[in-house]
Amino acid sequence: MEPIPSTILTGFLGAGKTTLLNRILHEEHGLRIAVIENEFGEENIDNEILVRDSGEQIVEMNNGCICCTVRGDLIVALNSLAQKRAAGEISFDRVVIETTGLANPGPVAQTFFVDEEVGASYMLDAVVTVVDARHAMEQLDQHEEAQRQVGFADKILLSKTDLVDAAAVDALKARLHRINPRAPISTSDFGRAPISDVLDLRGFNLNDKLELDPDFLRAEDGHDHEHVHDEHCGHDHGHVHDASCAHDHHHSHHSDDIAAFVFRNERPFDPERLDQFLGSMVQVFGPQMLRYKGVLSMVGAERKVVFQGVHQIMGSDLGAKWGEGETRGSKMVFIGKNLPKEVFIRGLEQCLV
Repeated sequence: MEPIPSTILTGFLGAGKTTLLNRILHEEHGLRIAVIENEFGEENIDNEILVRDSGEQIVEMNNGCICCTVRGDLIVALNSLAQKRAAGEISFDRVVIETTGLANPGPVAQTFFVDEEVGASYMLDAVVTVVDARHAMEQLDQHEEAQRQVGFADKILLSKTDLVDAAAVDALKARLHRINPRAPISTSDFGRAPISDVLDLRGFNLNDKLELDPDFLRAEDGHDHEHVHDEHCGHDHGHVHDASCAHDHHHSHHSDDIAAFVFRNERPFDPERLDQFLGSMVQVFGPQMLRYKGVLSMVGAERKVVFQGVHQIMGSDLGAKWGEGETRGSKMVFIGKNLPKEVFIRGLEQCLV
C-alpha cells in the first residue's frame, strides 16, 4: 500500500491555521483528509476548537474528512489511524497535522523518520507555515518559535494581508525569504487558499529522486549573489551567499537567530570527504540545523546527487543526469539557528576536488 501523504501545518498563535483547517474540513474538495490536532495539555493554547464534540476522539465530517484530537503521543495516534484505515474502520487518503502555535515543527517532522511503523505507513509531504502579516514582524523579533516555524517551511501562507499595506507585505516577504530562501510564499486570507497550496507539494522528500525547484536558490532583486558582496558581508568567498547580506539596509535592525546561507561552487565534491564532513557537522550542530538541502556535483558522476535533511536526519539520492552543455556545480542551502557559516563554508571548500 502506498504511504499516506502527510502535511504538517504550523504557524504562530492566531496566525489562521484553524481557519484554514475548518475550510479544509468542510469544503467540497473531493479528498478524504484526516486532520490531527497535535495538542499538548488539557486546553488548546489557541482557544480555537475544530471539533466541538470533545467526547469523541475521531469525528467524521460531511465531506468525507475526519478530525482527530491528540493530546498524547503523535506516533501512537498516527499508527492507530493507519491500523483503523487498514481494517476498513475509517477512510482517508491524506493527513494534515496542526501543531500548536508555540510548537517547534522539528520533532513533529522527525516523527516520520524515527519510527519504522510510521515511516512505512506515511510519507511527509511538506511543512506548511501560516504567517500573520499583521503581527509577524513583532513575533519574529520576540519569539524563536516563530522563526523556527518559518525556517522549517516548505511553503509559507501569508494571512491577514488585508490589514497591512503593500509596503509592509513586501518587507515581510523579504524578511521571510532571508530566513528561508527555499519556501515559496502565497496568501491565505480568511482561510482561502487553493488545496494545491497545502497538499501534494512534495516539498519534504528526504530520500527521493526529486529535482529541486529551479527557483530554489533564486537571486533576490535579480542580481547574482555569487559575485556581489558589500562591506556588510562578513566574508569574501566568491561562491557563498550569506542570507543576512541580501537585504536593504533599512531592514538591518532585524537580527534573526534563524537564518539561511547558501554555498555554490562549480568544482565537484569528493564523496568520501563530503560525507565525513557533513556527518561531523550533523553530529555537532544537528539540533541547530533546521533544514538543509542541495543539488551536488560529485567527481566522476554522471548524475546529480540530491540531498536533504532535518536536524540530525540526513538523506541523499541520485537525481537526473547532467545535461549536455549544462554547467555542472553544487548548490546547497542551510537554514539553522546561529550556525557558524564560516566553519561550514571552509569545510565544504575542503571537500572539493
